[in-house]
Amino acid sequence: MTDSPPIEDVPIGGDGIRLGQFVKYAGLLDSGGDVKEAIIDGYVTVNGEVDRRRGRQLQIDDVVGFGARRVRVRP
Repeated sequence: MTDSPPIEDVPIGGDGIRLGQFVKYAGLLDSGGDVKEAIIDGYVTVNGEVDRRRGRQLQIDDVVGFGARRVRVRP
């Protein structure tokens, strides 16, 4: 049996943030260009589903995944 890695909580200090901004802010990727490509190419998930919209507005408790990491939007 394999355990999935724990979900990391990342506080944003507000009610919402755009997907592209959050991926970089949470440290999933370092550069804006890498973030853009990863999202467009379908490597980023939101609540378990691929979302190719960098401008998607995330809400508190949304879970973003990239590779083996998953991070949750927190206030």
